[in-house]
Amino acid sequence: MRKDINILLAGCGNMGRALVKGWLAEGRDPKRIQVVDPNSEAASAARDLHVKAVASLSETQVPVDVVVLAVKPQQLEAVLPAYRELAAAGVVFLSIAAGKPIEFYERVLGGEPAIVRGMPNVPVAIGQGMTVLSANGAVTADQHALCEALMAAVGDVAWLTDEQLMDAVTAVSGSGPAYVFLLIECLIDAAVSVGLERDLARQLAEKTVAGAGAYALVSEHEPSELRRQVTS
Repeated sequence: MRKDINILLAGCGNMGRALVKGWLAEGRDPKRIQVVDPNSEAASAARDLHVKAVASLSETQVPVDVVVLAVKPQQLEAVLPAYRELAAAGVVFLSIAAGKPIEFYERVLGGEPAIVRGMPNVPVAIGQGMTVLSANGAVTADQHALCEALMAAVGDVAWLTDEQLMDAVTAVSGSGPAYVFLLIECLIDAAVSVGLERDLARQLAEKTVAGAGAYALVSEHEPSELRRQVTS
């Protein structure tokens, strides 16, 4: 893993901070990470991680090898034009903004920008995320490997050759944690309704879901067989 990569992170909310923490945990130099976020609280949180944080792109330093876009999807139309010069210089853009296709970035940035679209999920916050990536034809082999390495710092990574399937990925792994959290809620409420204390109910529900997931990951059996083993 190359450690001499200069990273520019646009947006340092929950997902952005999780990425920075993951990069630092694997030994990347904080001096090679810059954050652009006009929100003073987000910028301050980034500085707490010992990386440079500024309010605008004009305050950043060159060179930049990769721009990681972690801003809200509705902000991209206004944010991206400032990055056209970097795109024209061949810098790869890795976006984790939900719902925006590669064509959107190509249109707004102009020319033939190198774009990697990513869909991570909430467990990246603890380094247990699942991210799926898809790239356009302008992305080089080295840039492909770089983007994979950046997301591998916070979990597992898979690639799609057909970007059209990214909506399905969003439904399964992107939104999936919400369904798991709902299941935990339901288990807790059901346990309380039959007399268990809420603290114990929560412990039982959370450990059951976490343990079952961990078991499914290492088991040689399909989930359907694991279910049958419990219900037999």
